[in-house]
Amino acid sequence: MSYTEALTRYTANFVDELYQNGLKDVVISPGSRSTPLAVTFAEHPHIQHWVNMDERSAAFFALGMAKQQNKPVAIVCTSGTAAANYFPAIVEAYYSRVPLVVLTADRPHELRDVGAPQAIEQIGMYGKYVKWFQEMALPEQTPAMLQYGRSKAARAYHTAFEGNPGPVHLNFPYREPLMPDFSLDNIWGTNKSMSFHETFTGEKRLDSHQLDKLLEQLAAHQKGLLVCGPQFDTQLAEAICGLAEKWQIPLLADPLSQLRAGQHAKTNMMESYDTILKSKQVRDRLHPDFIIRFGAMPVSKPYLLFVKEHPEMEHFVVESSHGYREPAGTAAQFVYADPIRLCQDLMDHEEAPAYDQQWLETWKAMNKTAKAQLLEENPDSALTEGHTVKQLAEAMPEQSTIFVGNSMPIRDMDTFFMATPKSIRVLGNRGANGIDGTTSSALGAAAHGEKVTLLSGDVTFFHDLTGLMSAKQYQLNLTVVLINNNGGGIFSFLPQAGQTGHFETIFGTPLDMDFQYVSALYEGKYVKPETWDDLRQALAASYQHNGLSIIEVQTNRQENVEWHRKKWDDIERRLLDYLGR
Repeated sequence: MSYTEALTRYTANFVDELYQNGLKDVVISPGSRSTPLAVTFAEHPHIQHWVNMDERSAAFFALGMAKQQNKPVAIVCTSGTAAANYFPAIVEAYYSRVPLVVLTADRPHELRDVGAPQAIEQIGMYGKYVKWFQEMALPEQTPAMLQYGRSKAARAYHTAFEGNPGPVHLNFPYREPLMPDFSLDNIWGTNKSMSFHETFTGEKRLDSHQLDKLLEQLAAHQKGLLVCGPQFDTQLAEAICGLAEKWQIPLLADPLSQLRAGQHAKTNMMESYDTILKSKQVRDRLHPDFIIRFGAMPVSKPYLLFVKEHPEMEHFVVESSHGYREPAGTAAQFVYADPIRLCQDLMDHEEAPAYDQQWLETWKAMNKTAKAQLLEENPDSALTEGHTVKQLAEAMPEQSTIFVGNSMPIRDMDTFFMATPKSIRVLGNRGANGIDGTTSSALGAAAHGEKVTLLSGDVTFFHDLTGLMSAKQYQLNLTVVLINNNGGGIFSFLPQAGQTGHFETIFGTPLDMDFQYVSALYEGKYVKPETWDDLRQALAASYQHNGLSIIEVQTNRQENVEWHRKKWDDIERRLLDYLGR
């Protein structure tokens, strides 16, 4: 029996077992040592392989695909620094709870720590940022070792997806020769079209005594808030909005909560809570008795300050499995239960609490006031970053996705993306909040034909230019709305602005780039609108175009700061008048 036969059957059984558990996509970066994994995935008849030459981009591409599909995606790379380039996406996947199956090839044990080329320490290299790590055995084709390979594959897929999803890492040492032999018979093994380790997972749910205790605490109060931060489950919207309706309390919905868009009722939803809470004077007049939060901590910094300023309130954080996502440092109570089931159980309980209706009406009036001011625009005015979001929301087609970059774009989404009956998913990389790989993640979300729009700043876009190769390579439909304020616009809102002579060099970082050449490099369609009508036409045309479209919206950083602050000042004044100062 040859080594090549052992290599082939061992790797093929592992790959096939991933498919048996549900894996449909793998993103491969070229390399020699990863040849057994790469070509075996490519040979598998039911797994689609995507090739991305830049490992950092490849990992973020897989991350976006996994977010869009809400299921694990595998990534494969060779040994050495190729594996290190996965690190930013793995960190993001860990914190944003996205399932990835990370497969790194490695030198065999005799070539480690002896100065062999392309050999670095890969054992446990991602540390705490993976849910599970396994150093795989060298290939053998005994029945026991083929079963071992299937067992590890099944466990990897299940572990990535169970509980709080996240990345898992398997490291494969391979000796040469590296090329499998696909002429062998029955290389995929004898399977029964089911997982080697079938799993049965029950629903996490409060029992009747726990539910009674929770409702008893909540019924003792008059002024409550429901809050939903970033999360991916589109089915949660109806449950949380239904609970807000049943209890008649305000619901604060983050732009990444999947609550602002869709057909569900939004009567008690407050999209403008970030703007409302920007004013310290307004926050001082709002005294919630309790908050129940679903999902991660919202994007809004004013909301975080609001929570910190009210340590006396009862604070409940709902987690579907486990975790302690409470950065405000409050004495929070954690509710570990399926969030949809929890909402249903609270609505179905025979003793529904009754809350202060004036509290709800106050929030509704404030939200109406803020929205009116935020959306007020002069059709003859210059293009603004905030109202670009408004135009984008109106132009986006049904059943599409917007992927939002960090820094100012996500904050403008928070401020200007209002409730809509359209079926729109809003995604972003808010686990670690970096600008790494944003374009690649958006392209991963578009990989299976979804209409995806990327809202990005110029620095974020520049940071991931190599990611655009996937758009050209696979003719993916991506509309990029590129907000170009020639630098890091968010820093102009921070205390650093104007307080150092080095601001432009260190924080402003102007790029002075002509992005039409970037578009041409990747064979995209490029437009630079000058008016609001131009922007509307460009957006409409982009959704009819197959492939990459880049719409560059040129703005001025200082004018943008002044425009935002005038909006906020006007709203603060109107809200304080309403609240009686």
